[in-house]
Amino acid sequence: MVSISSSPLSLMSFNVSFNFNTSSSLLYPFSQKQHQPSKNKKPKHHKIACTSNDTNQNSPKEQEQKPSPSNIVGHRRNVLIGLGGLYGATTLTNNNSLAFADPVPIPDLTKCVIPPTGLPNNITPFSCCPPISSNLKIIDFEFPTFKKLRVRRAAHLNDSISIDNFAKYDKALNLMKALPDDDPRSFVQQAKVHCAYCVGGYTQKGYPNTELQVHFSWLFLPFHRWYLYFYERILGSLINDPTFAIPFWNWDAPDGMTAPSIFTDPNSSLFDPKRNPKHVPPKNTFSNYRDTIVDLNYNKDFDVPGTINPRPEVRINENLTWMYKQMICHAKTYRQFLGSRYRGGEEPLQNNCAGSIESLHNHHHVWVGDRRQPNGEDMGHFYSSGRDPLFYAHHANVDRMWSVWQTLRGKRKDCTENDWLESSFLFYDENKNLVKVKVKDSVDDRKLGYVYQNLDIPWINHKPKPSKRVQSKDNKLLAQRPLRKFVDKFPIVLDSAVSIIVKRPKKSRSLKQKEVEEEILVIDGIEFDDNIGVMFDVLVNDDDDKVIGVENSEFLGSFLSLPHGHNHGNNKKKEKKKTCFTRGLTDLLEDLKADDDDSIVVTLIPRYGDGVKISGIEIDFEE
Repeated sequence: MVSISSSPLSLMSFNVSFNFNTSSSLLYPFSQKQHQPSKNKKPKHHKIACTSNDTNQNSPKEQEQKPSPSNIVGHRRNVLIGLGGLYGATTLTNNNSLAFADPVPIPDLTKCVIPPTGLPNNITPFSCCPPISSNLKIIDFEFPTFKKLRVRRAAHLNDSISIDNFAKYDKALNLMKALPDDDPRSFVQQAKVHCAYCVGGYTQKGYPNTELQVHFSWLFLPFHRWYLYFYERILGSLINDPTFAIPFWNWDAPDGMTAPSIFTDPNSSLFDPKRNPKHVPPKNTFSNYRDTIVDLNYNKDFDVPGTINPRPEVRINENLTWMYKQMICHAKTYRQFLGSRYRGGEEPLQNNCAGSIESLHNHHHVWVGDRRQPNGEDMGHFYSSGRDPLFYAHHANVDRMWSVWQTLRGKRKDCTENDWLESSFLFYDENKNLVKVKVKDSVDDRKLGYVYQNLDIPWINHKPKPSKRVQSKDNKLLAQRPLRKFVDKFPIVLDSAVSIIVKRPKKSRSLKQKEVEEEILVIDGIEFDDNIGVMFDVLVNDDDDKVIGVENSEFLGSFLSLPHGHNHGNNKKKEKKKTCFTRGLTDLLEDLKADDDDSIVVTLIPRYGDGVKISGIEIDFEE
């Protein structure tokens, strides 16, 4: 594996607020002619081979020399741009990453906050803390022994093997739910694990005033892989079946883009009544098929009474293209895929960036969550997500995407930085032992004793396409577009759609140069109240008279954050979250024949959430 050294994203902090002006359409034609991308230029095609079967089955080296701070700073090449090509030097702040440069330590269970700091104000406080015995003993994880790999199968299958496994799951979960609430193996406690790690229940051991958070960073995937591992082991032990494996919800394939029926039977232990009944209706309940097809770029403000979802074939095509973007276009390096660095002693959610896989997963949470509940419970808020059995099937597919990503050829190699590999978590196992695990031991799922059923990957060939021009200026859809304005400096006030001209530090790069470095867009210093959900869309080089949807090249992505409040230092004054958003530009610029352009136009479309601040936009290059 190749160790990649690049500096943390820079940040310029400002004090700005705005109110959103939402639109009811996913279509973005505009009426101003202030930028003309290059026309009639042949694209330099940068092809990504996605059919390799070369599975990475080896854990990375346990010892990898860290890059020195001087090398990290020296590697950085970015420019913060304003309207008209004006730009200034950015301050290379780094969220104290260079000062600490340590793996994230285990949580201090004895200092678990009761209630966790991120609970919404409209619910009765409760504890997310696990039971602590007087003789608290932590053991180190050892790889399991097994005769054959457990196989996690797709939840939509209806063959005899799957039906038998689903029956085992129902039985095991019933037994788990019957355990006393103070048993660390109980379903109540399993749900609390996610709450404690994700909603401010824990501080980092050795840093008593520093919260531990596993979202919005490179800890997202390994934490949830360990979480599912112990959940699955406990279930298997309850039915005395070491071969038991949980199913995954394969929402990345057309056959799996509705909620699996095994989770919709009210008489099953896999059922949860707190779901959006429009999207995940109980079994034998009438529903519109269009509404039950998952929207992988779901915007809850577009899903209101009276609206009609696209035809099934349209939604499926959008979903497949969205998968291609998140897994290929925006996941060429481990930082793009996993998320940004997060080290021991650092305050979480202070300019950390979620990876493309976490962003993809967020929309699913909101789509399943019950809009009738005050906080979208259960799946719609991190404190309650673990209460829904569908959560574990959802995350099993997220985990599967990590395994799929590792097989894609190119530079898709896991991180080898010691600060990632040596970061640690604590979990109770099937014998009620408190086990310390490390990220490095989670990189290869086969070493943990399981593998995913081999299925076709239908999104491999669904590359996005440039949008088409609108034929009629009096098209009804044009009247629904959000008006935009161009801005020429930061901070920007996103009270409406805004566009920024961003000068590119490098252009006309060769294929070899593109293979060495990925050009990425960085929206820096996204600050908002994390007790509310926030969403905005990001477009690049959107023309005035084009209809743009998620399946088009110009639609770069959507920033979406679920509510999961936190409190830095637990005893400090409540602060707003500050994060960032990164996406790859290389494929998009090739699709739009804009490789040789001096600049790009970035358009931000606010969708929902108030009080957001944005500090700057950068173009960066990442090896």
